[in-house]
Amino acid sequence: MVKTRWISSKFIKRTAVAIVVLLLLAVAAFFLIVPQILDRRLNRISGTPPPPSDRATKLHQSLFIIDLHADTLLWDRDLLARSTRGHVDVPRLIEGHVAIQAFTIVTRVPRGLNIEKNDDRTDLVFWIAIAERWPSATWSSLKARTLYQAAKLDRAAARSNGSFTVIRTAADLTEYVKRREANPACTAGWLGIEGAQALEGDLNNVDVFFDHGVRMMAPTHFFDNDIGGSAHGLVKGGLTPKGVEMIKRMQAKSMIVDLAHASSAVIRDALAISTKPVVVSHTGVKGTCDNTRNLSDAEIVGIAKTGGVIGIGFWEQAICGNDAKAIAQAIRYTANLVGVAHVALGSDFDGAVTTPFDTTGLAAITDALIEQGFTDDEIRLIMGGNTLRVLKEGLPKG
Repeated sequence: MVKTRWISSKFIKRTAVAIVVLLLLAVAAFFLIVPQILDRRLNRISGTPPPPSDRATKLHQSLFIIDLHADTLLWDRDLLARSTRGHVDVPRLIEGHVAIQAFTIVTRVPRGLNIEKNDDRTDLVFWIAIAERWPSATWSSLKARTLYQAAKLDRAAARSNGSFTVIRTAADLTEYVKRREANPACTAGWLGIEGAQALEGDLNNVDVFFDHGVRMMAPTHFFDNDIGGSAHGLVKGGLTPKGVEMIKRMQAKSMIVDLAHASSAVIRDALAISTKPVVVSHTGVKGTCDNTRNLSDAEIVGIAKTGGVIGIGFWEQAICGNDAKAIAQAIRYTANLVGVAHVALGSDFDGAVTTPFDTTGLAAITDALIEQGFTDDEIRLIMGGNTLRVLKEGLPKG
């Protein structure tokens, strides 16, 4: 009887140790493996584009390329190291000859994401924050998530030995442009925010985010908030009084208003009070891809009238296609409607989308624009010149 008890006790101890080990392995897998799996599944490349023509290759190397939207800061990657996951990092930006990349901060995403109707009751970024070992303050605070991602970009710049620069002012931009002319083996970025829910209801956080380098912000993302309606929300209303005040505060501080994901009513209201160029950082147009996600002709015209630009996205819902040709067709439609000066690149790289290529493949767009009949000077504007103008006008002077 004593021996039986001894064996049972030993067995129980061994079983307990095995369970603890398995639990530790499961926890390690969650923190080390799950983020990588999620990144690979959500940020895909659909294929390898054919090599660009000799003309496109030569032209591409002479362009000052700017992309208006990437959600890279959401993912557990070293921005300075070339990754096999996702779409954007500094080495790939340099290889793709990208001069400036907008890095946009995502603070909350609802479960069951769709382009028709979402509420704010669920929060997938909470799970990403835990899995990627973000500071505990970010688990419950959208403001903390914003500041964490902003600091992540600053840390990358500080470690880059000059290969990556964060742009905050027009003076920064002028200095960087001169430096890049002498050495194209560098790149730069600026900070934006997807959805003013990041403010947590306090407009004073506009100032806080500005002080941490944010220079662009959208009123809404995938759900309605206290600023206004989302194109994918439940009500899809216009700007609230708080939203009107936010737009005014942003433009007074020289922060660029981004109307991506905004409801038609918010776009209408924002255009009525804007005193500076506004952008839509990543979108499609109904003229080539008619769905709730994309802009109507009237909205495109209204944005152009402010002197702003429309960033054409690279994913299926934006362009109803999966190649550079579909991107160029949307660009052509927009340019025909409002002129070449108001169209730009808005990839949505690393935004949980599948794109035809990562940032190293942008020469395919240059080639497709040539096929669309754009001149070299027009391609220079589309691939970055138009956005460069908006940045020069929209950023604080120094």
